Amino acid sequence: MPFPLPNRFISKIEEVLNDWKLIGISSGKPLEKGVYTTGAWEEKSDEISFADFKFSITHHYLVQEPSDKDGKEELVEDALPLPMQDLLCMNNDFPPRAHCLVRWYGLREFVVIAPAANNDAVLSESKCNLLLSSISIALGNTGCQVPLFVQIHHKWRRMYVGEYQGPGVRTDFEMVHLRKVPNQYTHLSGLLDIFKSKIGCPLTPLPPVSMAIRLTYVLQDWQQYFWPQQPPDIDALVGGEVGGLEFGKLPFGACEDPISELHLATTWPHLTEGIIVDNDVYSDLDPIQAPQWSVRVRKADNPQCLLGDFLTEFFKLCRRKESTDEILGRSAFEEEGKEVADITHALSKLTEPAPVPIHKLSVSNMVHSAKKKIRKHRGVDESPLNNEVLNTILLFLFPDAADKLADGFESRTSTSAGNNPPPENEDYNLFSQFKSAPSDSLTYKLALCLCMINFYHGGVKGVAHLWQEFVLEMRYRWENNYLIPGLANGPPDLRCCLLHQKLQMLNCCIERKKARDEGKKGSVFDRSPGGTCGDTGRGADHSGDNPDKEKEVGKSWESWSDSEEEFFECLSDTEDLKGNGQENGKKGGAKEGNKEPVNIKPEGRLHPHGKLTLLHPGEPLYIPITQEPAPMTEDLLEEQSEVLAKLGTSAEGAHLRARMQSACLLSDMESFKAANPGCCLEDFVRWYSPRDYIEEEVVDEKGNIVIKGELSARMKIPSNMWVEAWETAKPVPARRQKRLFDDTREAEKVLHYLAVQKPADLARHLLPCIIHAAVLKVKEEEAIEDISSVKKIIKQIISHSSKVLRFPSPEDKKLEEIIAQIMSVEAIIARARSLKAKFGVEKCENEEEKEDLQRFVNCLLEQPEVSVLGAGRGPAGSIIHKLFVSAQRVSAAPPLDEEPRRPGSSEERRLQAGAVSDFPPPTGREVILRTSVPRPAPYSKPLPQRMYSVLTREDFRLAGAFSADTTFF
Repeated sequence: MPFPLPNRFISKIEEVLNDWKLIGISSGKPLEKGVYTTGAWEEKSDEISFADFKFSITHHYLVQEPSDKDGKEELVEDALPLPMQDLLCMNNDFPPRAHCLVRWYGLREFVVIAPAANNDAVLSESKCNLLLSSISIALGNTGCQVPLFVQIHHKWRRMYVGEYQGPGVRTDFEMVHLRKVPNQYTHLSGLLDIFKSKIGCPLTPLPPVSMAIRLTYVLQDWQQYFWPQQPPDIDALVGGEVGGLEFGKLPFGACEDPISELHLATTWPHLTEGIIVDNDVYSDLDPIQAPQWSVRVRKADNPQCLLGDFLTEFFKLCRRKESTDEILGRSAFEEEGKEVADITHALSKLTEPAPVPIHKLSVSNMVHSAKKKIRKHRGVDESPLNNEVLNTILLFLFPDAADKLADGFESRTSTSAGNNPPPENEDYNLFSQFKSAPSDSLTYKLALCLCMINFYHGGVKGVAHLWQEFVLEMRYRWENNYLIPGLANGPPDLRCCLLHQKLQMLNCCIERKKARDEGKKGSVFDRSPGGTCGDTGRGADHSGDNPDKEKEVGKSWESWSDSEEEFFECLSDTEDLKGNGQENGKKGGAKEGNKEPVNIKPEGRLHPHGKLTLLHPGEPLYIPITQEPAPMTEDLLEEQSEVLAKLGTSAEGAHLRARMQSACLLSDMESFKAANPGCCLEDFVRWYSPRDYIEEEVVDEKGNIVIKGELSARMKIPSNMWVEAWETAKPVPARRQKRLFDDTREAEKVLHYLAVQKPADLARHLLPCIIHAAVLKVKEEEAIEDISSVKKIIKQIISHSSKVLRFPSPEDKKLEEIIAQIMSVEAIIARARSLKAKFGVEKCENEEEKEDLQRFVNCLLEQPEVSVLGAGRGPAGSIIHKLFVSAQRVSAAPPLDEEPRRPGSSEERRLQAGAVSDFPPPTGREVILRTSVPRPAPYSKPLPQRMYSVLTREDFRLAGAFSADTTFF
């Protein structure tokens, strides 16, 4: 059925062309070389209908700087319109990355009308003709001087017909697309015959045809070159550094060659007809002699890379739902007593020798006994991790357990809880941006071990097993006062992930319990200064260590009563209070007067202040030994702030909130009163908050200038919390106060928190550490290669990760994006290494040549196509030549089952003649033929004629642009 009259369709095309201001003469400068690749292309689209058939209309154009419109330029009568100039321009033949119409016709601007839906197609000849006549009318009516194309046939065929109308000239764009190629069109002489017959030029001595020829050769077999990356050995964990995988570090590199093909394009950019011979029997087109060589590489689709695989597999853990018990069977923390025992067990218990004190056990013994318990339920051979792997990991995580001497206690306690001062460099401090953990910390090492176990040693079961052993080790250390290695001193670092904070909190608990237990035994306390939790330092006026401090601590332990479990002997005496106390630290008692009886014996003194004296008795003011504020992890802080917020704004709620927040303040007041009998609130404020005591010079009755001080305005507010707390406080030294920080309760909370973590929770906690480790690994590998584009991507990854990982539960999609970015960088670096090896960059002895090759390799990674300096005779060219030669030698004897070559048999005949024996037959042959001839009559204006031909193994295409004079015909 024929289409209806297309008047509405034509008017719609005209309307769009008007809207886009494509009417009138288009102006522009002659095109510079390579601008089609380096310049920016833009497009704008609209939708139009032909009856109920929808088309999209798209304007494609090269963005150019506006040219200075020179009056003279426009007045030149014989100047060709811009699209016709483009047909003849040779500066941008064979652009490596461009729209197919740009490659075929060399146009800088054109409009395409195509079926809107992908599966729609204009198939019948009558419809094609109707469309073509419609655009012809639209161009004539509007005076649009931009070529207009219509897409016909199925989209995959990329078939276009089009037209351009200029002042007194017209160009028709035609196309032929064939699957089977007539043999006479596989060489230059046959194509010249078609071109000349199509022009049908009436002149007898035909103007010379200029030619540009490109032959593309594909190299797929790297016979002399093997991909160097060996996959890591599965037993790498045990052997230390085996198979290229250093234990405790992430692996890196591609498992397969990330470069699949090398495409060499040999180009003769400007030949004149008659200079060379290329026919069915013989060809002068020897690639070695081509004046221009350019190379592009085809990258393997998603090459398998080790780092990417590790990250992806670890990320999959985040989606697992099972708990550790479900994965390993309910045996993790069961008591032996629950098992059914007979009388012989009871008798054997009686006759057994006394057990070794638990502090004498080494880590491996403890792990062994825990494993025996677990395996009674699980079966000996079912354990996901074998002993050797497990012990290697535990020694890596806990190096302080390496000493297998009988006195394990000494070997453990000799290791400090903290590390050397952290290096202050950008890479080290990444943990604060990613909210991960420092790269020398236990948490970071644990993340790497779990990542490795997940990949090589039992997947989620191995992860659950190692975590179970880790939790057992944490409980063992808590019960036996062994500090956890690989954690910085002090309270939990809120810049790190929650799991790291929990481990730091456990270390704080162990440290305080250890000090208390040693104190009870009367042992001399030998803690290094500043080695305790909450090391935040007081103000300058009362900071610094004092020799009296140690003596005071020693004395205080002696007066301790074993039954006073609720009391806490303070360890850190010079710490500042941050007012973040807890509700359990308030000291009750009847309100007393502002002054204490002076005859009370002072207790809990650290050392004299040095500058201040008490206002009333005038005695020196002593800095008291105080309790430290309780360390807090971020979830506890959130919990506390929620509780405080829920108290509301009522007077009672506000009062209760203030009392909860003043636990530390009350403790310090009691310590201060005990150390300074007869003191008043003003004395305490002068030491504790000097800014709240205002001093000014006044003249007394005798005319002398004296300094008078008073409390600040906020301290004088009626029912002030400070005044109320001061009245409540009794003179009690820190060692006899109720503990502000209940280390036993907090440690049990941490251990419970660790025990209930599922492998998925664990993966979520540690994913920032793994991303942190991956970024460091990528940076380290990039530093070796020095690829500028990769440096930029790494910066983007860091910036992106900093934004995403800062939040408590980042979206999976955003995490996947980060992992994909890291994988893309790994692939780029692997490609760089592959190319460096193929081009022998490292083997090159000439320094200048080595730099040129390095530059060439970097360009191959970043650009779609790279010119080879010196073509086949340059350093890179000679290497490429050798690669092809060695590939040809191997494939010289073709397999019997190979399909007979299609009409390119002329190539084989020429090969046998020895013309291009070093190279295989070209995979693609492109030819551009150009000339200017008068058409259709001998007296017509000479106009550009152009034909592009491409021949590959799959198909053959001719794209012709034939111009005619519409005035003199």
